[in-house]
Amino acid sequence: MRVEVIPCLQDNYSYLVIDDSNKTACVVDPSEAEPIIKYLKDKDINLKYILNTHHHFDHIGGNKDLKRRFGSSVVGFKKDSKRIPEISIKVEDKQIWKADNFIAQIIHVPGHTSGHICFHFFKDKYAFTGDTLFSLGCGRIFEGTNEEMFKSLNKIKSLPEDTKIYCGHEYTLNNSKFCIKHDPNNFNLQKKINIIENNIKNQLPTIPSTIKDEIQCNIFLRAKDLKSFSKLRDLKDNF
Repeated sequence: MRVEVIPCLQDNYSYLVIDDSNKTACVVDPSEAEPIIKYLKDKDINLKYILNTHHHFDHIGGNKDLKRRFGSSVVGFKKDSKRIPEISIKVEDKQIWKADNFIAQIIHVPGHTSGHICFHFFKDKYAFTGDTLFSLGCGRIFEGTNEEMFKSLNKIKSLPEDTKIYCGHEYTLNNSKFCIKHDPNNFNLQKKINIIENNIKNQLPTIPSTIKDEIQCNIFLRAKDLKSFSKLRDLKDNF
């Protein structure tokens, strides 16, 4: 399997997980349909599955058009099924979802929303974290609590360190400014910022990151306890 990063809207990323052996794909969080359709049409790839991490419009906006165009099945969290448009496959926490050659574990990661999930393609070492874990950041807490988000991040943090992280937005440069402000002597972070700035300069995505990078550099994953995490989350809301 390989992953193609598809920029959408202003700063969203959707992702195509492509099985080249049979020219099929899943799309993760299609905020809009047209960029996805263009790529698939140009490469003659059939979209079989639409995977939604959560119900916010900038992650599900393309569901209806893509399902209509390709006859794709929409996969989402069972307890959030009323908020996921066109859902046809309802998955649960810790479930192993298998379809064709695609296989992923479902990880319930509430905090940003109550029904947020992560798709962990463990054989391929990919994790699609939506708006829970960003590169050098984490999502705003809209429907959950600081405690829920802290626990959710620790679930993701426990994945193998070489797991590639694909998140919902290109927020990395701004996130890096917050991290370095509160962790100025972090040499690994300093090195990562150089790479980020070079990618941005060359109009390249800063994604994927890795679990190892995030453990070393992401101030939210480096928080030792709920109290320190909560303080950082409050500060970031006003950064």
